[in-house]
Amino acid sequence: MPEGPEIRRIADRLGKVLAGHTIEDIWFAFDHLKPFETRLVGQRVTSVDSWGKALLTGFEDGHVIYSHNQLYGVWRIMRRGNEPGGRRSPRLRLSTATHSAWLMSASDISLWHREELAEHPFLSRLGPDLLTHDVTVDDIVNRLQGSRFRRRRLGSLLLDQHFYAGIGNYLRSEILFFAGLHERYRPMDLDATQCQRLAEKILEVTARAWRHAGVTNLEVWREPMIEAGEPRARWRHAVFNRAALPCHACGTPIERITVTSRRLYYCPCCQQDKTPA
Repeated sequence: MPEGPEIRRIADRLGKVLAGHTIEDIWFAFDHLKPFETRLVGQRVTSVDSWGKALLTGFEDGHVIYSHNQLYGVWRIMRRGNEPGGRRSPRLRLSTATHSAWLMSASDISLWHREELAEHPFLSRLGPDLLTHDVTVDDIVNRLQGSRFRRRRLGSLLLDQHFYAGIGNYLRSEILFFAGLHERYRPMDLDATQCQRLAEKILEVTARAWRHAGVTNLEVWREPMIEAGEPRARWRHAVFNRAALPCHACGTPIERITVTSRRLYYCPCCQQDKTPA
């Protein structure tokens, strides 16, 4: 399932063809949204943003289309007049003078006014988006040390979308590895240096995944593997999905455990469990 960086990349792609352009035609598959088609035609798109796994398409009159890809939704961008093939069902089409953006298979689509988004049943429960909301290292440090999160084990906290939106399973393993922390640590167990490093890696690893289409491994480690012809699944991440393979940093075999019913990968040498018994 795509995580925050993948959804941010979709927002970037949509923004290139929609933001700053006037919607000349719009189509909703759902009857309760059809009355809004005429209202949005002629409106200029002002922004396409992501928040966790949701997309927010903003218009100059203050309306925002909320959409969530869910498990099977995908966006298709093509020249206007062309239609996407395949078996997926179209749910939404936004057309400018030159391009159309089609949302296929997703059913979670609604129209809001920007001032009402704080009341959205999904968005209202999310923490800030690491790639959209100008989050800083200091912001993360303060959030880690706050009473709401400081007693939570990192293995569960990082997947909690109330903490920060967009961190999914592969990012959890990668962030903890690069921070050098075992998942059993709680923010309250960390000294100032460890807390600062964790905050830096939360931002750094997420941004690397966004820039490199889901790749979180360091260039110095992945490039020799690419040159050797190894598959992407082998060099994409530093630890995730690499159980029994050697750690890039120390050579110790990577281990896989289950935390919050989901798989987590770590290096037992680089991420030693030194939490209180």
